[in-house]
Amino acid sequence: MKTILNLSLFLLSNFLSAQTIDSTAIRQVDSLIGVSRTLAAKSDFEQALEVNAEAEKIALEKLGRESAAYANCCNNRGTLMYYIGDYENVEKWWIEAKAIREEVLGKEHPDYAASLNNLAALYWSEGNYKEAESLYLEAIAIREKKQGKEHPDYAGSLSNLAALYDDMGAFEKAEIIYDEAIAIRRKMLGKEHPKYASSLNGLAILFMHMGAYEKAEPYYLEAKAIWEKTLGKEHPDYAKSLNNLAILYYQMGQYEKAEEYYLEAKAIIGKTLGKEHPEYAASLSNLANLYMDMGQYEKAEQCHLEAIAIRENALGKEHPEYAESLNNLAILYGYTAAFKKAELLFIETNAIREKILGKEHPEYANGLQNLAAICMDLKQYEKAEQLSLEAIAILEKTLGKENPNFASALSDLAENYSEVGKPESAEQIFLECKTIQENTLGKEHPDYVLSLNNLAGLYWNMGKYEMAEPLFLELSAVNKHSIEKSMHHLSERELNNYLNRFSQSQNQILSFAQNASSKKLIPVCYDNSLFYKGFLFKAASQVKRLSLSDSTTTEKYNLLKSYERRLAMEYSQPIAERDSAKAVELEEKANDLEKDLTRTVAGYGQAMRQVDWQEVQQALKPDEAAIEFVHYHYYDKKQTDSTMYSALLLRPGDEQPVFIPLFEEKQLAAAFAPGTKEQPSELLAQVYSRGAQPLKTAQLAGLYQLIWQPLDSLLSKTTTVYFSPAGLLHRINFGAIPFDKNQILSDKYRLVRLGSTRSLVVPDLTKNILTNSAALFGGIHYEMDSTATTRDTIENELLAARSGELSFAYADRSAPQRGDNWGFLSGTEKEVSQIQSLLQSSNFSSQVLSGENATEEAFKTLGKDNPSPRILHIATHGFFFPDPKEARSTGRGLREAEPVFKISDHPMIRSGLILAGGNYAWKNGKPLRPGMEDGILTAYEISQMDLSNTEIVVLSACETGLGDIQGNEGVYGLQRAFKIAGAKYLVMSLWQVPDQETSVFMTTFYKNWLQGKMAIPDAFRSTQQEMRERFVNPYQWAGFVLVE
Repeated sequence: MKTILNLSLFLLSNFLSAQTIDSTAIRQVDSLIGVSRTLAAKSDFEQALEVNAEAEKIALEKLGRESAAYANCCNNRGTLMYYIGDYENVEKWWIEAKAIREEVLGKEHPDYAASLNNLAALYWSEGNYKEAESLYLEAIAIREKKQGKEHPDYAGSLSNLAALYDDMGAFEKAEIIYDEAIAIRRKMLGKEHPKYASSLNGLAILFMHMGAYEKAEPYYLEAKAIWEKTLGKEHPDYAKSLNNLAILYYQMGQYEKAEEYYLEAKAIIGKTLGKEHPEYAASLSNLANLYMDMGQYEKAEQCHLEAIAIRENALGKEHPEYAESLNNLAILYGYTAAFKKAELLFIETNAIREKILGKEHPEYANGLQNLAAICMDLKQYEKAEQLSLEAIAILEKTLGKENPNFASALSDLAENYSEVGKPESAEQIFLECKTIQENTLGKEHPDYVLSLNNLAGLYWNMGKYEMAEPLFLELSAVNKHSIEKSMHHLSERELNNYLNRFSQSQNQILSFAQNASSKKLIPVCYDNSLFYKGFLFKAASQVKRLSLSDSTTTEKYNLLKSYERRLAMEYSQPIAERDSAKAVELEEKANDLEKDLTRTVAGYGQAMRQVDWQEVQQALKPDEAAIEFVHYHYYDKKQTDSTMYSALLLRPGDEQPVFIPLFEEKQLAAAFAPGTKEQPSELLAQVYSRGAQPLKTAQLAGLYQLIWQPLDSLLSKTTTVYFSPAGLLHRINFGAIPFDKNQILSDKYRLVRLGSTRSLVVPDLTKNILTNSAALFGGIHYEMDSTATTRDTIENELLAARSGELSFAYADRSAPQRGDNWGFLSGTEKEVSQIQSLLQSSNFSSQVLSGENATEEAFKTLGKDNPSPRILHIATHGFFFPDPKEARSTGRGLREAEPVFKISDHPMIRSGLILAGGNYAWKNGKPLRPGMEDGILTAYEISQMDLSNTEIVVLSACETGLGDIQGNEGVYGLQRAFKIAGAKYLVMSLWQVPDQETSVFMTTFYKNWLQGKMAIPDAFRSTQQEMRERFVNPYQWAGFVLVE
């Protein structure tokens, strides 16, 4: 990637002719030019041009066109045009200045040399390297002869030539010349002069291009300090120092520092040079590359496209920087699997580079390397090999073997050999590549990590498990360390994108542990599950808790919540009516503020401390066990189309966890619907979707055989099992699974469902509950006019209850389409009334919100000005819709007129609760009156609330436990929303439980807890046992689960 160079310090000579023609006019012109330069240094280019025009007028009228003073005016105008980016006029004015100086002063005058120097910089920026080199050498010769080798101007010409040689790949020449220039400027100008800083900056750029990052950093930092002190923080040269430092940190894999410096530099350049200047484009391009590596592809593409447009307009299509922008966009398309788009852009890039740089330039080699990678993706292996070999030869000649770029080209070739069945050749090259990257980049750099991954995979493929195992162990440790560093400066959204980069290596590690029975890797797999499961949820929860506990950050956090509440309002609007620009602006503000809180909140690092399997084991009692279920895309040396489920079992006294492979995801889908003619992909889509439908109880035996039978023999001494589900296992109530004709798992074990078994170690940091208060929502009118309410037209709750042999399974059952209504739930009115009576007898103050009073406004007041209620009981319709992208991919398209709650890309918008008056907005896409809430409470809105004083949330209506299942984060829906809001326990339903059984379950639970003085988990399990004794059919009671 071409860096932003401090290309040239345009040396405007103060030399004044010794002529005696009107010395007053000469002084006037010189003075005005000085004022113009001062204004330019402050980035006031418009005023600078006006002052220069005044100087030109005086020079022409009193001294004539053929005068040194007018030549100085032309030179200064050209310089101002350069800063503005008007390159066509730059050449015109500098050529005129050169011609006048040659005529008036002669070819050996320092001012003539200055003109040569400036034109050389212009031609270099246009990609005309030969002409630039010739002019620089001519200027150096003049200055050496007339000013001597210790003159600052001579040193300036040396610095410029060195920078040119750096860009041409002549690194040895460049370093020698830089050393000479720095020595002269240090001696003649001192260590605090901007021009001395310029030479330091140039040498740092050279070292960075050479891959000598540790050498580059101190020079960059010294240059930055000098420019900040002498020029101030709003000068383009200071911005360049920030940009170059950012590039260095990006190359070193230190993304937090890189983004900070990129954004600061971009803001300064936009303010001082304008947003149509090539250097602003360079800032965008650099920032885009960073976002791409962080997995933020949409932001990256936006930055690249903007940079391309600026460079095409300012520089033209046959320019190295335009080619660079095409190259970077092509790389992005390669990352996102748009291979044909990438191939066309790489071909165009290479044609430009060959024409202007030649075939022996590192950037041309880089283009060949990128094109080879795309050919690999397109299975064109022979063509890819030829391109890689050509690139390697060029890079070895120009950069040498101890260089990261050379190592990268080697890696591509090794991957090719691995793919075509030449493992020995691939091994030799991968090892050489890994050694170079370790020496030049260090062990935490993404390129080194990629080499670890590639080499481990190769050894696995070759059957050399003993060679692969230590590499997978190192890979796991490096990945976690990188994430731990990044969590301190990324927002939740950005961290989510960043975490996605590590999913492939985690899939490989789990697959290798299963396939190779790796004894050393199995404990690491348990630790990884503790680390990755719910990582984003944990981070978001800790930022909230710590921000609200610190007076210095509370105000910032409340501002963040206000942004997110306004975003929720925008998200709820129909797409056609949404203010997209406002939404983007709010998203950026919220994102930046969240990142700031993550960086500054006290105690975040300690709160995010990771635990290991030994700590979990120490927390277990002799009759207890812990299980981490994991699911992963299975690799059998190479990636397959299977998703595997396994269990990591931990018991007291075990030497290490036990790895137990269980089943393929397709088998689980088939167990839900045995004998069906549907394809496994359709079954999976249904299971991942929503709703519940009856199934023969006998068919549940298949779930036991898949999920629990492999574990049962290992739990003979266990009575309590703490378990953390994964993937589709979130959809299952483990306690209801039968293991023989008469017993279910909850008869044999005390099963405790956790987000992660990490919870057994991490202390409970929720607030102490001080008030016995409750808020109960039920008997809600979904029409604003209560006379319009009808019996339930949506639910078919008795469908499954009419057969004693029916249990549960999952299928796609639609919630109301636009134009339909959510119906009144008569049983909920009685339910909340009974619960209120129970609470009053237990000395709870309770508030029932029903009818038209159960509004979204009323709900959102909870926890706002007073502590949230200890109990929050909600008996209403819940909704969840699957990812619209999945619906499209399975052919079950979405209608254009669907509610936004069904078609949103945001999973927390597609899940929620219906409150009073919600039918109007559901049908019309907007509230009854502008400014009022719409009665549709989304999970996203709930997550913005403060329910930290709430001990338990009970969601008694249908399917409130459903949501998108996203990797290690589990269920994105109401469950996640209430936990982020601060609730300690949640009771939710996985399917539709009939009214009568729901009411019995809830009242029994509250009696056990409040009157029986049981702990909430014990009260819940006791309730399930009582319900089972009363209602044999699990469908009538097992839909409810407790999440701790």
